[in-house]
Formats: sequence, structure tokens, C-alpha cells
Amino acid sequence: MSLQTLKNKKQKVSQTKPKTITFKLGELFSGPGGIAIGATSASATNSRKETYNIAHQWANDYDKDTCATYCKNICPGADDTVICRDIRKLDFNKLDDINALAFGFPCNDYSVVGEQKGMAGVFGPLYSYGIKAIKIFNPDWFLAENVGGLKNANDGSAFEQITREMFDCGYNVVPHLYKFENYGVPQARHRIIIVGIRKDLGKTFVVPAPLKSGPVTSRQAIENPPIPKNAPNNERTKQSAHVMERLSYIKPGQNAFTATLPAHLTLQINGAKISQIYKRLDPNKPAYTVTGSGGGGTHVYHWADNRALTNRERARLQTFPDNFVFEGAKESVRKQIGMAVPAKGVKIIFESILKTFAGVEYPFVQASLPVLTHK
Repeated sequence: MSLQTLKNKKQKVSQTKPKTITFKLGELFSGPGGIAIGATSASATNSRKETYNIAHQWANDYDKDTCATYCKNICPGADDTVICRDIRKLDFNKLDDINALAFGFPCNDYSVVGEQKGMAGVFGPLYSYGIKAIKIFNPDWFLAENVGGLKNANDGSAFEQITREMFDCGYNVVPHLYKFENYGVPQARHRIIIVGIRKDLGKTFVVPAPLKSGPVTSRQAIENPPIPKNAPNNERTKQSAHVMERLSYIKPGQNAFTATLPAHLTLQINGAKISQIYKRLDPNKPAYTVTGSGGGGTHVYHWADNRALTNRERARLQTFPDNFVFEGAKESVRKQIGMAVPAKGVKIIFESILKTFAGVEYPFVQASLPVLTHK
């Protein structure tokens, strides 16, 4: 074999060698790791055998248990990459460089369940730290998450202001109200996800179409396969005899106000009657929204057993794997699970971002909210 033939052969091999492009991800308001699981498990490969993926670089949250959970499951052995601190005291200049950003900014002031103070609340303005990170790191893309109530907060001006600021940072901005039950999540959880891609990169993100496989029911999620007996975070809540008696009168899909209850079991509530109070799951439908806080009657209730779900069962509705261990006491774990982003649902969005960069087409739908693009 001649020297030139050998060179040509080596060149041909090098041209076909698979190439991996990895986005280094920073997270603000990271939560226990739902976004991180979705991001780091996503990938896309094009016809040129280029594989695009995402790797954890750093994360920030203020809650001690939440940060401990994230460290244990997302980056074991690299605890220093998780900065447990109030974001208002976070030194952005000490963070490693990134080219991708995710932030599920606090929803307390935008949720329809709360007082809906929006920008006038304590938490409403905290989205601005996501904008600050965009300006400092100039990532190739970002993903931001919040509740559906964001679009109507402050008569719509809050949503308009947030997306306009993202746009003014030099990004094409594509917001959409995702109904996660249409994306393989066994829960009717509706969230606004905003994807921004830096306009100079010439990439156009489109909203991934819902799955054709149909919704996953709460029964399928919790029973198929059965939860292992030694699964972590699976302790049962101690129910009082009074609560168990009340639940015995509530049928699947009903709550304390739609069920026919004896007088001694009815709830004496004046004003708004929240539909999730002592509401049983319908085993043949996706669960209703899992929340992270609330008093009696808000823990999500089994369709047949007279009890609240365990945290592991709630985690399954949020599509966390059974080997994902939540740190902290039971109520802390409940909060972490309820505040998280469903891993399987957001993975589809991350994969769509990667496919956009890889040049791989995918089924899409029109964005449900105004898109901001640079001409």
C-alpha cells in the first residue's frame, strides 16, 4: 500500500469519525433536578453522525434539602458545582462559563392559586436574575419555565415584559403553554416554557408536537411496574380516622365538595372551594396537578385506598425514576417533588432544542403564545 493511499484511508476514517457537541448547562432556581434529568438524558444525532448533548456545569438553589437532593442524584462527587445560596447574594462572576442556561423562576406571584401579585410581589421580579445570567454568559440558548398564570399576571404586562427583555438580549423567543399530559407525563400539569436561541446563530426553534401515544394514566404510572418495597421516600402518611372515613365516601375523580358526604364529614368553608381538596385520582386519567405545599386535603389521594399518596408515588407522577433519592424530611420532600419540572416532559423540549442545532427535523405545532423574532 502506497503512502498516499494510506493517507487517504486515514483521512476518510477521520471524516466519518463520530463527533460530539456538548452544551455546558448552568441552572438557576434548579429545584431537585427535574430539569437536569431531562437535559442530561436528551440527545440528538444528525446524518453527519454529529451527536449533540447537554452536560451539567453548575446549578443554584436556595433550599438546603433541595441542593442536597440535586448533588446526590445529578452530580455526585461534585458538590462544589451546586451553589446553595439566595440568588440575590449569588456572585455570577465566580461561576464557570456556560453556553446553555435553564431557569424555572419562582411562580409564587404568578400562580392562579396564590394572590397573583405578579411583578409587585416578592418573588415576581426574580426572573431578572435569569436575564442577568443571559447578559453575562451570552449562552447559545436558554430555557425558562413558569406557571400558566404568568401570561395573565399584571393584566398580561408581566409576560410581555419578561419576553421582551429576553428578546432585547439578542434572542429569538418562542414561548408556549405545554400541557405535559400530552408529552408522556401522567399528570395534567400546564406550564409556560420559553425557549430562546441567540439570533446570530441562525437557528429556528419550533414547538415539538404532542406525542401520538396518548396520555399515561395515574394507575399506569403508579402500578406499572409496582413500586419496589425498598424504594426510597415511600413512607405512608398517617391518616386520622376522621379523614379515612371522609375519603371512604369520595369516589375516584371526586373531591370533598362534589362527593355526597354525611353532615359530620362536610368541610365548613366559606368562599372559594378549591377543587383539589381531598380529591381522589381517577385511575383512568392522568393525575391532577401535584403541588408542593398546602394543608389538609391537598396531598393527592389514592383512587381506592383511603389515604394520601406517598412521596414516591407523587414522584412517579412527576416522572422521577425510583432510584432518585430525595433528601430531607417528608414535608420537605413533598415540596421538592411538587415544585419540580417533570423530567420526561422537559426532556422532549431539550431534545427539540438539540435537534434544532443538529439540523434534524421533528414534528411541530404552532406556538400558543406570541413569538418574538428578529427580522
